[in-house]
Formats: sequence, structure tokens, C-alpha cells
Amino acid sequence: MNTALLSIVLVPIIEIYLFIKIGGQIGALNTILLIFVTAVTGIIYARYEGLNTLRSGFSQMLKSKTPAYEIISGAAIAFGALLLIIPGFATDIIGFLIILPITRKLIFGKISTNFKKKHNEKNNFIDGEFEDIDDDDERKV
Repeated sequence: MNTALLSIVLVPIIEIYLFIKIGGQIGALNTILLIFVTAVTGIIYARYEGLNTLRSGFSQMLKSKTPAYEIISGAAIAFGALLLIIPGFATDIIGFLIILPITRKLIFGKISTNFKKKHNEKNNFIDGEFEDIDDDDERKV
């Protein structure tokens, strides 16, 4: 089954389960307030981290370097903010993990390691046999 289709089905199921479990423990009103508080806090922190990433990107450009990490980091922060806006506890946890700089660097390090490993595993060579042919008369065609 396609992972996108699987995530479209599983994420709401996980969120509903967590709503029921946490709402049963702390109450419905507290659960709703907690969802709003995490969303607002996450968006404010995402804005702060986004501005830091933008500032870092400009400093990289002033040094005549490509701000590749900052571009990817900015996209990840935007995705994390989107996850924080979506109501739910599982998406909030993932959103906060993406927005935090420490975990974002760990995630990017893991992804880049996997990418390099897959790139190095590709066969970038041609396997074959060869034979040295001397200038003998019997070998000329």
C-alpha cells in the first residue's frame, strides 16, 4: 500500500485515539485548550526559527556560499508549522520535532546519510573483461 494513502488513513485514527485517551484523563475542555496552546506556541516558535533561518541564509549569501541547509530548513519549518496548525497531539509532537533545531539537524543528518549511502551503492562502473592484444600478425584483423 502506498505510504501517502496509509498516512492519510492512519494519522486521523491515531489523532482520534489520542483525543479520547487524553480527553478521558484531563477532561474535554482542558484537551481543547491544550490543542490551542500547542498550536499558538508552535506557530510563534516556528516564526522565531524561520526568522533565524532567514537571517542565517542571508549571512551565507553574503559569504558567497549557497544557503542549501537554510533553504531545506526553511521548508521543514514551514511543514512543521503546518503540522502544528492541524489539531492533534501526534502531529504536534512531529511538528515540534521538526521545528527544534537540534532534532532538525539530526533528521537532516540521517536523511543525508541514507541519500549518500544509496548514491554510493549505485553501480557507477562497467564491469567487463579485457585482453591485451599485441601487434602480432596472427592477431590482426
